[in-house]
Amino acid sequence: MIVIDHLTKTYTGRGEVTAVDDVSLTIPTGEIFGILGRSGAGKSTLLRCLNLLERPSSGTITIDGVDLAALPGHELRVARQKIGTVFQHFNLLHARTVLDNIAFPLEVLGIDKRARVARARELAEFVGLGDRLQHFPSQLSGGQKQRVGIARALVSSPSVLLCDEATSALDPSTTEQILDLIADINAKTGVTVVLITHESEVVRRICSSAALMADGRVVEAGNLLDLLTDPESRLAEILLPTGAVNHHANELILSFAKTDAHEPVFSHLTRDLNVDVTILGGSVETISGHQVGRLRVAFAEPMAYVDEEAVRRYLIDRGVTVSRV
Repeated sequence: MIVIDHLTKTYTGRGEVTAVDDVSLTIPTGEIFGILGRSGAGKSTLLRCLNLLERPSSGTITIDGVDLAALPGHELRVARQKIGTVFQHFNLLHARTVLDNIAFPLEVLGIDKRARVARARELAEFVGLGDRLQHFPSQLSGGQKQRVGIARALVSSPSVLLCDEATSALDPSTTEQILDLIADINAKTGVTVVLITHESEVVRRICSSAALMADGRVVEAGNLLDLLTDPESRLAEILLPTGAVNHHANELILSFAKTDAHEPVFSHLTRDLNVDVTILGGSVETISGHQVGRLRVAFAEPMAYVDEEAVRRYLIDRGVTVSRV
């Protein structure tokens, strides 16, 4: 488990800049946790604090019960071996082969050559590069380079995998492949994954929990299925936008998760309660293995002629959250 408690990172120079401002988060073991935000939100600084590449100005970071900032130099170096990092621009050694790039962290640690080569071969096969061992980075596609970066991050069997905009330099099809690989790694190894991204599709595709950052602060955080059924959630509106609001008196937002999204709820509602429903906007996506949706709807008749309480009860009984626009 990762526990971030009142973390602040301030830079001083010509003026004081607070990049991370009093952030507290708990990331359960084995989660794929997304941190979403625009450029400048503070999310990459937060990630660099997680592996102590940046020293926090205040607050604590505890991983598996160990306060990293309190560790002396040698113990911190040992602890960092349990934290793998995947970078946006790959950061590969261009004069080394795929095999040597993957093995490099073990070489730094002084691991016997035979052992580190065997481990590197194992990881290369795992990420789908078993036939590229003697290739150099210049001979690889962007997706292949990132697979090398992921294998290198896993070579010391970390308990935490940090991904800093790991797909933002890739095309959409390759992005999907890399995200599916990360999800597969999480499922097979149980490694806790923290994804830093400005792309909502990354969070939708593989995250089970997420946080939204803005101006160095966490705006909201939690389990995605819970957030997506919260009518007040900003993150839900980013991930599953319902479209422009007309502010008509008969508009409602309907959210559903942990239920069968294919059930003909609206046709049954029309038949059973004799009301007509128009879908004005929204979307349905598969998130965390569930069909999840947020829809903005309107009733054909003014709400004065519709038993709104009966409609609410009908929908709530079928796992739908109902809120006024």
